[in-house]
Amino acid sequence: MSLEQLIEQCKKNDAKAQSQIYKLYASKLFSLCLKYSKNYAEAEDNLQDAFVTIFTKISQYKSKGSLEGWMKRITINTALQRYRSIGVFDIVNEDKIEDVSVEIDEDAVSIDFLLGIIQELPDRYRLVFNLYALDDYSHKEIAEMLDITTGTSKSNLARARMILKEKIEHYKASISSQTL
Repeated sequence: MSLEQLIEQCKKNDAKAQSQIYKLYASKLFSLCLKYSKNYAEAEDNLQDAFVTIFTKISQYKSKGSLEGWMKRITINTALQRYRSIGVFDIVNEDKIEDVSVEIDEDAVSIDFLLGIIQELPDRYRLVFNLYALDDYSHKEIAEMLDITTGTSKSNLARARMILKEKIEHYKASISSQTL
């Protein structure tokens, strides 16, 4: 069955078609959920909630753009909704924002280490960092998605980068002291 046929069957609440769509996209969407979740269990919950929303709203998909892109947007919004509802964001004064850059020596740290320290970030910093640095959203888009100001988005990104920089430097220092 073609993707278009699967979509049409999903619009008719066909469980077999829904299962096939799930099998096609679950692993990609789960890795997206991991970026926006504190841990594996929360990512599983977000994935489940995202698919419920996807299948509930699939009739709204008009085949403009890819199905995967549409599903990714729903998945990100599902994960973000959890944090919007508990109010994890602090409003800040835009004048007090200091940009921090993080230089990553790819030979010094593994991708698993990086993903681990990103997941350890406080929710508000992790979400903004992922949206901005990993998914290429602008601060204006992030502000709209999270119902915060652009200044808060910029501040949370700067703080996330500062925390990541400190953790990477600490990690590299501990590695170099072990080799001495």
